Amino acid sequence: MTHPDPMPYERYLPWRRWVEWGFWVLLVGTNLLGNSITTVIDLRRLNAGFETWKPVVWEASSAVVWLLVLIPFLAWYTRRFPLLWDNWRRRLIQYIPVSMAVCLVHVTAMVALRMLAYRTVGQAYDFGPWPRELAYEYLKDVRSFISIVLVMEGYRFVMRRWRGEVSLLSAPDQGPPLEPVDRPERFLVRKLGREFLIAASDIEWVQAAGNYVNLRVRGHDYPLRSTLAGVETRLDPQRFVRIHRSFMVALPHVASIEPLETGDARVHLRDGTTLPCSRTYRQELRDNAGGMAA
Repeated sequence: MTHPDPMPYERYLPWRRWVEWGFWVLLVGTNLLGNSITTVIDLRRLNAGFETWKPVVWEASSAVVWLLVLIPFLAWYTRRFPLLWDNWRRRLIQYIPVSMAVCLVHVTAMVALRMLAYRTVGQAYDFGPWPRELAYEYLKDVRSFISIVLVMEGYRFVMRRWRGEVSLLSAPDQGPPLEPVDRPERFLVRKLGREFLIAASDIEWVQAAGNYVNLRVRGHDYPLRSTLAGVETRLDPQRFVRIHRSFMVALPHVASIEPLETGDARVHLRDGTTLPCSRTYRQELRDNAGGMAA
C-alpha cells in the first residue's frame, strides 16, 4: 500500500509543540531580561537604593506565573472559546471577566512568590495597598491578555490555512446554484496562496475536533468549522454513516468490522486505518454496510 507523501504541515507536526513552547519561553524570557535591566537602571538613576536582585525577583515571579499557569490556561480557553470574525462581539463580553480573573490569579501568585523569595533572605515583601495595586496591575495585564489571545488566534489561523481550511460553497448572488447548497457535492479548500475543490465523494471519514471537524481526503486532514451533526446533515446518508459520537465513515472505504466483547466494534478501512464504532451505532453501520460481519 502506498501512502501519500506528507505535506509540509504534516512534517511540521512533530516539531509543533517544541516550536510553540519555545516561542513562549523565548518571549517571556526576553521580556523578563529586558524589564529587569530597565528597572534596575531606572532605580539607580533615581538613587532608590534597591538591591539589584529585587527587581529580578519582581519580574521573574511575574514571568513564572505567566509561563507555567496563565499561558497554558489561555491556550486551552481560546481553543474552547475561539475568537473569530463572526463572534468577536460576543467573545469580547465573555473575555472581559476572564481577563479580570487572569489578573487576580497573576497578582496573587506573583505576590506569593515574591514573599517567599524575600523570606529566604530574611526580609519581608510589601505589595502595597491591594485595591490600588490590583487596579494598576490590571491595566498592564489586560494588555498582555489581549496580545496573547491575538497571537494565539493568529497562529491558529495561519496553521489552518497552511493545513488547508475547508468551507462550504455559498449560493451565487444571482441565479440558481450549480449544485445543492444543503447537500454539496464539493467543498472549497483554502490554503496559503491557493484554493481548490474537493469532492464529497472523496471524503473517507470525518472526525470531530473541538469547534471543527476534520475531513479525511486521500490521506490528508482538512478542518471545517462545524459540528459533526452539522456535517452529517450535509453529507449523503447513503454513503456516509455515523459510527461514533466523534466519527463518521464513508461506506465504500470500509473493509471490515471487528466486533468487540464490550459491544463496541472496530472499523477497518481499506487504507489500513482503524476507527472506533460505539454500540449505539453498530447496528446502523451493519445495516448500511450491506451485511458485512459485525
